[in-house]
Amino acid sequence: MATPIAEQPAEAQAPSPGSKNLSWKRIVGYAISVVIVVAIFAWAIPKFADYADVIAWIRTLTPLESLSLVVAMLFNLVTYWWANQAALPGLGIGKAAVLTQTTTSVANTLPAGGAIAIGLTYSILDSWGFSGTNVALYVGVTGIWNIFTKLGLPVLALVLLALSGHLTPAYIAAAVVGVVALGIAVALFALVFRSEPFAIRLGDRFARVVSWFKHLFRRPPVSGWGQGAAHFRRDTIALVEHRWFRLTWTTVLSQVALFTVLLLSLRALGVSEHEVSTAEAFAVYAFSRLLSAVPITPGGVGIIDLGYIGGLTAFDSTEKAQIVAAVLLFRLLTYGIQIPIGGFTYIVWRAKKDWRRPADAAAQRERVSYFS
Repeated sequence: MATPIAEQPAEAQAPSPGSKNLSWKRIVGYAISVVIVVAIFAWAIPKFADYADVIAWIRTLTPLESLSLVVAMLFNLVTYWWANQAALPGLGIGKAAVLTQTTTSVANTLPAGGAIAIGLTYSILDSWGFSGTNVALYVGVTGIWNIFTKLGLPVLALVLLALSGHLTPAYIAAAVVGVVALGIAVALFALVFRSEPFAIRLGDRFARVVSWFKHLFRRPPVSGWGQGAAHFRRDTIALVEHRWFRLTWTTVLSQVALFTVLLLSLRALGVSEHEVSTAEAFAVYAFSRLLSAVPITPGGVGIIDLGYIGGLTAFDSTEKAQIVAAVLLFRLLTYGIQIPIGGFTYIVWRAKKDWRRPADAAAQRERVSYFS
């Protein structure tokens, strides 16, 4: 969840999601997203398997299989709470759950939901007394770690496919692109944190590019990104120096837990290791995760589902109904369930008045060590 947070002053007020009225552009965006999603589920996915067959396979799940999937789903949720705690010292597990599930629900529901979720993140954390600097650092660091993980997964998938003897030219080409993108991202990251002048220049350069695009729409230019990048660099170094290992293992664990839900769904619905191996399933998972970075539909709904189905059936064209059933079950457990849970945690946030802090708590929070 990356964003040019340097644009916002360190102690800026939390933006209020929904503070702007719906514009015609946003309405058109909603409509296009709905059309894409409907077309995928009503036309594209039935090309692989009939929904009646899919439902029939899901009904074959035993109580033990269903319970194991629910347990895996719950563990996957908790790993994201741990990752957010690692990036924001002072965030308790209860608040991490409310923050994660509420913002995820928004991201999964609305077009451009990721950007709206960032605004909601500021609102929630501001109400708990976290300062603008704390929140910006949290958003930036989690975004960086997630980007690196998504770019690194295809590289790992390539290695696993090579070891299993199922390497194809298409995956080699995609992995090469992933390696190049990861290399560029790592190089920029290293340069920014090695040199403050470089961070300032990079921030100012991005500001000029963004200002140019905003000028096309007669919007005012942005400013202060260079100094913002310098402040962010110093704060990030202080945080990452003491928490890089916790940030890394919790982020990796969340990805492993998510893949585990997919693999269990495949095995529970009769797709064996011989038909789609663990390495092949992981390769499809890794490359499909990259699709989530393209905000065509809320949470990538439809687009990602089609990516999983297309990739998995490419390895096994005879068990299409089971594969479609497994993917849709997996997406229900890891995407669909987030929406009602997020609605509940939003109510918790609004109702838990004892979690709120006085207006001057943000200044006090600044004095709390990142390393506690």
